[in-house]
Amino acid sequence: MSPTTRRPINIPVRVEPAVRPVHTHDHAHADGDCCAPTDMAQPPAAPQAAPTGSEKVRFQIDKMDCPTEERLIRNRLEPMPGVVRLDFNLLSRELTVFHKLPDTQGLQAALTELDMAPRVMSEDQAPEPLPQALPLDMQLQLALAGLAALGAEYVDWTSPRGQGWIMAMLAALAVALRGGPTLKKGWIALRHGTLNIYFLMSLAVTGAVAIGKWSEAAMVIVLFAVAEAIEAVSLERARKAIQSLSALAPDQASVMRQGQWQTCPVAEVQAHERILIRTGERVPLDAQVLQGRAAVNEAPITGESMPVDKLPGDALYAGTILADGVLEAKVTATAGHRTLDRIAAAIQGAQSQRAPTQRFVDQFARYYTPAVVMLAALVAALGPWLVGGGAFHWFYQALVLLVIACPCALVVSTPVTVVSGLANAARLGILIKGGAYLEQGRLIKAVALDKTGTLTEGRPVLTDVVALNRFNAQNALRLAASLDQHSRHPIAQALVAAWRERDPHGVLAPVEQFDVVAGRGVSGRIDDQPWQLGNHRLVEELGLCSHELEARLDTLEMQGKTAFVLLDSEGPVAILAMADVVRPESREAISALKRLGVQPTMLTGDNQAAALHIAQQIGIEDVRAHLLPDDKLRAMEELIKQHQAVAMVGDGVNDAPALARATIGMAMGAAGTATALETADVAIMDDDPRKVAQFIRLSQATSAVLKQNITMALLIKAVFLALALAGQATLWMAVFADMGASLLVVFNGLRLLRLKP
Repeated sequence: MSPTTRRPINIPVRVEPAVRPVHTHDHAHADGDCCAPTDMAQPPAAPQAAPTGSEKVRFQIDKMDCPTEERLIRNRLEPMPGVVRLDFNLLSRELTVFHKLPDTQGLQAALTELDMAPRVMSEDQAPEPLPQALPLDMQLQLALAGLAALGAEYVDWTSPRGQGWIMAMLAALAVALRGGPTLKKGWIALRHGTLNIYFLMSLAVTGAVAIGKWSEAAMVIVLFAVAEAIEAVSLERARKAIQSLSALAPDQASVMRQGQWQTCPVAEVQAHERILIRTGERVPLDAQVLQGRAAVNEAPITGESMPVDKLPGDALYAGTILADGVLEAKVTATAGHRTLDRIAAAIQGAQSQRAPTQRFVDQFARYYTPAVVMLAALVAALGPWLVGGGAFHWFYQALVLLVIACPCALVVSTPVTVVSGLANAARLGILIKGGAYLEQGRLIKAVALDKTGTLTEGRPVLTDVVALNRFNAQNALRLAASLDQHSRHPIAQALVAAWRERDPHGVLAPVEQFDVVAGRGVSGRIDDQPWQLGNHRLVEELGLCSHELEARLDTLEMQGKTAFVLLDSEGPVAILAMADVVRPESREAISALKRLGVQPTMLTGDNQAAALHIAQQIGIEDVRAHLLPDDKLRAMEELIKQHQAVAMVGDGVNDAPALARATIGMAMGAAGTATALETADVAIMDDDPRKVAQFIRLSQATSAVLKQNITMALLIKAVFLALALAGQATLWMAVFADMGASLLVVFNGLRLLRLKP
């Protein structure tokens, strides 16, 4: 059977995940062979390509646990000759250096000099598990240091002057317990000309001790240590949110070896081995179903809450759960190359790329901190002359000003917020490839959507069976399916599947002398009678296209359907129509975009009638049809010129030029498709177009939280700056305010983990 008609209404078959064959057919031919599937077993791609001519070395740095250390390392390594680029991953405490150096000993020596304790990692080595952010011994030290600092404050307030040595001893104990790391890092920062939080705190503590404010020096150290500990725990929480993705897959798998099922570590299972998954178990590796039928919960990968029925030939993704049934499957991706691993790797790479707000904050802090240090020096030097009062008083206020100047709350707010947004998106089945895209999503004013496979199911479905005279519809469908059972074309197979669904216990008629009429249809003899199933063109060439039949075919074709006619020796007996049906979620997806003020546009290679028919069903007014890939690219350029920020939603392969040109390219149904995962800016893991609006809402929420964090941090600092200049602030109050601001922005950023857009 050929789907070509006098008015060609194509039903393209979209590219499927690689574990299923990818069918690409010329619709002028009645049959065709399958193309080779793409290879799923590819390692996760790096977030950015290596600079030309450079080599790379990876370091794991256990002592790099916040953006302050990142800035210190940047200031030390970036000026080194031969260093091309630095990529940081704070969550896994990993640094990748792209360089043109004869060896990496100088890099390792520089990191060691910064007391970062670097360890060189091999190309494919996974980062070692990180130690607990707040182990028991550190908790005890913090508790003892806190008690000592509070005791020093109490003695200072209540005891006579002769007991100052008690206060000094308690304060010294507090500093000894938790001050060492801070003072050491402050000294390293001073040696390398970096005015960071550790330098400012060290300067404040040293100055307080120098003027006899022992109790306040102890309180500064303790409060700062508490703030660091809570920030570390918060970052650990964000880290675990991402690591939990990889942990979804089990460590063991039931593998067929030596004629029996054996339990083996997942890391030892090879591609193409047979595995068994039972009800309630998680799928250990990406695989293709060989035997059995089961409902599978794919929420860990796609975010889809409803179970999906799996049949032989369907794809299974590691980490998904069998709700019922038992499946035998063939492994298609080994440990480390699973879709789940690629998702986790993509998020890790995404959070290592600094978002625009983070780059702004880094630049702001670079100038802000020296400016406040200069202001503190002026306060200490000019305060007694301009305002009056002793030098001791103004030196103390300058120390308070230094503590207030710490940009910690500003610097830590952006990475925590961005990572939380990325992790939440992954839970929803939306893989965002960088903080920049997470922020840019809120700017989207128009979304261009491919039709086939994005707004529609992407597969032909039988929609009409119209009996013309001598046969009823069921008999006509059986005869048409009998002819089509010998064709390998996807549309023919869809017609056979439709008959089996309507008559599961029926038997198709045997066909003799089956033949393909190129570009027109198929023919054969059933019960010694000649039958033909063909398109509009075949009927016209046979001279059997009456006015009534012509009108019916025109009506179906204007609805975007591909019509076929079943004929016997006497003429047409039935009309059958196929169409690519609209996804149930598409109308809701378009409505959601419109509520956000985003204009949806359909870009499709189908003809205008088919495109308009689909667009009217889902509510799209701007329809552009008959587009080749270059035409889609030009349409995208027009939309960008009109709306500035435009997203393109497609399958990640056929729409490549438009996806690349769009402000944000979004690949649909990316689960299991290595190409889409590696090339798209945003990959929607299932085929739900509603997630386009969810992505925009999450981007808006992330942007709002970032603005809230920056506003809160600057407002708190402004208030205490005014108090310091008025001589009303104390050192421990300043540290408490800085710690409070840091915790506020961290906890506010972590709210995105629970957001349901």
